Amino acid sequence: MADSSFDIVSKIDRQEVDNALGQTAREIATRFDFKGTGASIEWSGEQVIEISASADDRASAVLDVFKGKLVKRDVSLKVLDASEPRQSGQVSKITVTLKEGITSEDAKKISKLIRDEGPKGVKAQIQGDELRVSSKKRDDLQAVISLVKQQDYDFAVQFTNYR
Repeated sequence: MADSSFDIVSKIDRQEVDNALGQTAREIATRFDFKGTGASIEWSGEQVIEISASADDRASAVLDVFKGKLVKRDVSLKVLDASEPRQSGQVSKITVTLKEGITSEDAKKISKLIRDEGPKGVKAQIQGDELRVSSKKRDDLQAVISLVKQQDYDFAVQFTNYR
């Protein structure tokens, strides 16, 4: 019988992030407490979002609205890497970087966890920025998924390609 397997990845659903960004932009355009603050949120490249407003607290409020929209769209907040508000002339800016992919150190941590605490006969292979987990028994794979979900990593984890 062939081995069953799945991949552990850290990917961003860019469409959901884009939708959340659009919703946030519409909300700050209509909310009374953002009137006259010059608050805006927009893409600044492929993986970077730029938030700007007239004051640090308004820029932070825009970031909070954006985080709320992401949570409603089932996007983990662990993909965000937000900088502290910084002054740029008369404007306060926050740069939000989107983190994607599992680093080799993080993949080694997960692999070691699976070897040490996972069921016997489960193999984990690092393949670029993802981790392939395989076993003869599907129940063992389910146990590994629940084991990895229980850990609190500083990056988002998804399970794909389950077969």
